[in-house]
Amino acid sequence: MASELTPYLHVRDARAAIAWYVDTLGAQIVADPIEMPDGRLGHVELAVGGARWMMSDEFPELHAEAPRGDRGLPVTLHLTVPDADGLCARVVAAGTSLDRGPEDAPPAGRVASFRDPFGQRWFLNQP
Repeated sequence: MASELTPYLHVRDARAAIAWYVDTLGAQIVADPIEMPDGRLGHVELAVGGARWMMSDEFPELHAEAPRGDRGLPVTLHLTVPDADGLCARVVAAGTSLDRGPEDAPPAGRVASFRDPFGQRWFLNQP
Protein backbone atom coordinates (compact mmCIF):
# COMPACT_ATOMS: atom_id res chain seq x y z
CA MET A 1 0.00 0.00 0.00
CA ALA A 2 1.31 3.44 -0.94
CA SER A 3 1.56 6.19 1.63
CA GLU A 4 -0.77 9.15 1.35
CA LEU A 5 -0.46 12.67 2.74
CA THR A 6 -3.75 14.55 3.11
CA PRO A 7 -4.03 18.07 4.56
CA TYR A 8 -6.30 18.41 7.60
CA LEU A 9 -7.49 22.01 7.98
CA HIS A 10 -8.91 23.57 11.11
CA VAL A 11 -11.14 26.61 10.72
CA ARG A 12 -13.19 28.86 13.02
CA ASP A 13 -16.48 28.11 11.23
CA ALA A 14 -16.45 24.80 9.36
CA ARG A 15 -20.02 25.15 8.10
CA ALA A 16 -19.24 28.53 6.50
CA ALA A 17 -15.96 27.14 5.14
CA ILE A 18 -17.75 24.19 3.53
CA ALA A 19 -20.19 26.57 1.84
CA TRP A 20 -17.36 28.84 0.61
CA TYR A 21 -15.25 25.98 -0.71
CA VAL A 22 -18.25 24.42 -2.48
CA ASP A 23 -19.54 27.71 -3.94
CA THR A 24 -16.19 29.33 -4.77
CA LEU A 25 -13.70 26.53 -5.42
CA GLY A 26 -16.25 24.06 -6.78
CA ALA A 27 -15.42 21.57 -4.02
CA GLN A 28 -17.51 18.48 -3.44
CA ILE A 29 -18.24 16.97 -0.05
CA VAL A 30 -16.81 13.44 -0.26
CA ALA A 31 -17.34 12.43 3.38
CA ASP A 32 -20.32 13.91 5.20
CA PRO A 33 -19.75 16.22 8.16
CA ILE A 34 -19.66 14.67 11.61
CA GLU A 35 -21.26 16.91 14.22
CA MET A 36 -19.92 16.66 17.75
CA PRO A 37 -22.23 16.79 20.81
CA ASP A 38 -21.25 20.44 21.39
CA GLY A 39 -22.32 21.40 17.84
CA ARG A 40 -18.85 21.79 16.34
CA LEU A 41 -17.99 19.84 13.21
CA GLY A 42 -15.42 17.22 14.10
CA HIS A 43 -14.69 16.03 10.56
CA VAL A 44 -15.62 16.54 6.93
CA GLU A 45 -13.83 15.67 3.71
CA LEU A 46 -13.86 17.80 0.56
CA ALA A 47 -12.28 17.52 -2.87
CA VAL A 48 -11.66 19.65 -5.94
CA GLY A 49 -11.02 17.60 -9.06
CA GLY A 50 -9.88 14.65 -6.97
CA ALA A 51 -7.58 16.71 -4.72
CA ARG A 52 -8.88 15.85 -1.28
CA TRP A 53 -8.58 17.46 2.14
CA MET A 54 -10.06 16.95 5.58
CA MET A 55 -11.38 19.73 7.77
CA SER A 56 -12.92 20.46 11.16
CA ASP A 57 -13.88 23.32 13.39
CA GLU A 58 -11.04 24.29 15.66
CA PHE A 59 -10.52 22.34 18.88
CA PRO A 60 -7.98 24.38 20.88
CA GLU A 61 -8.20 21.86 23.72
CA LEU A 62 -6.68 19.32 21.28
CA HIS A 63 -4.18 21.83 19.81
CA ALA A 64 -6.18 21.91 16.55
CA GLU A 65 -6.46 25.65 15.94
CA ALA A 66 -7.47 27.78 12.99
CA PRO A 67 -4.95 30.16 11.41
CA ARG A 68 -4.74 33.62 12.98
CA GLY A 69 -4.53 36.77 10.89
CA ASP A 70 -1.65 38.22 12.90
CA ARG A 71 0.95 35.70 11.73
CA GLY A 72 2.07 33.93 8.59
CA LEU A 73 1.18 30.38 7.72
CA PRO A 74 3.62 27.48 7.79
CA VAL A 75 1.76 25.63 5.01
CA THR A 76 0.43 26.60 1.57
CA LEU A 77 -2.10 24.37 -0.19
CA HIS A 78 -1.00 23.78 -3.80
CA LEU A 79 -3.98 23.03 -6.05
CA THR A 80 -3.62 22.11 -9.73
CA VAL A 81 -6.61 23.40 -11.71
CA PRO A 82 -7.65 23.38 -15.37
CA ASP A 83 -8.60 27.10 -15.42
CA ALA A 84 -6.67 29.34 -13.00
CA ASP A 85 -8.17 32.54 -14.41
CA GLY A 86 -11.75 31.30 -14.05
CA LEU A 87 -11.17 30.12 -10.50
CA CYS A 88 -9.45 33.42 -9.60
CA ALA A 89 -12.47 35.30 -10.94
CA ARG A 90 -14.74 33.29 -8.62
CA VAL A 91 -12.40 33.87 -5.66
CA VAL A 92 -12.42 37.65 -6.28
CA ALA A 93 -16.20 37.67 -6.83
CA ALA A 94 -16.53 35.97 -3.43
CA GLY A 95 -14.74 38.94 -1.85
CA THR A 96 -11.25 37.51 -1.49
CA SER A 97 -8.16 39.39 -2.66
CA LEU A 98 -5.47 37.67 -4.66
CA ASP A 99 -1.91 37.87 -3.34
CA ARG A 100 -0.46 37.01 -6.73
CA GLY A 101 -1.62 36.60 -10.31
CA PRO A 102 -3.08 35.05 -12.16
CA GLU A 103 0.12 35.25 -14.15
CA ASP A 104 2.33 33.15 -16.37
CA ALA A 105 5.29 31.69 -14.50
CA PRO A 106 7.33 29.46 -16.82
CA PRO A 107 7.96 26.60 -16.48
CA ALA A 108 5.18 26.13 -13.89
CA GLY A 109 2.40 27.51 -16.08
CA ARG A 110 -0.35 29.89 -15.01
CA VAL A 111 -0.24 30.59 -11.25
CA ALA A 112 -2.03 32.60 -8.57
CA SER A 113 -2.28 32.69 -4.80
CA PHE A 114 -4.73 33.93 -2.19
CA ARG A 115 -5.61 33.58 1.46
CA ASP A 116 -9.21 32.42 1.89
CA PRO A 117 -11.68 33.92 4.42
CA PHE A 118 -10.75 31.14 6.87
CA GLY A 119 -7.04 31.97 6.89
CA GLN A 120 -5.79 29.17 4.63
CA ARG A 121 -3.25 30.10 1.91
CA TRP A 122 -3.83 28.56 -1.54
CA PHE A 123 -1.47 28.44 -4.52
CA LEU A 124 -3.23 27.69 -7.81
CA ASN A 125 -1.37 26.15 -10.72
CA GLN A 126 -2.61 25.60 -14.26
CA PRO A 127 0.18 23.65 -16.01
